[in-house]
Amino acid sequence: MNFATATWLFFRLVRWLAWLFFLGFGFYFTLDRAPHLNSFGHLLPKTEGPALVAIFAGFFEVMMREKTGLPRPTLGQLIPPRGASNDQLANRR
Repeated sequence: MNFATATWLFFRLVRWLAWLFFLGFGFYFTLDRAPHLNSFGHLLPKTEGPALVAIFAGFFEVMMREKTGLPRPTLGQLIPPRGASNDQLANRR
């Protein structure tokens, strides 16, 4: 396993953990909204953080997957077999 593949797996783990945290945070938010809203009823910046972390972790995961040249993994697959990625196939045409 090279550095790019390890980095991709790291961002994949961060993405899954961030989404799980966001779902838990969303449940907590529905129970007690008052500390997360300002006087106008708008979300505080710290409340938007968990969703942003999960989204950007997904962006970095896709970026690193393309750098490694791995195809998109199927559900339940940790590391897909090395093959031509979609970007590499598009360049051949």
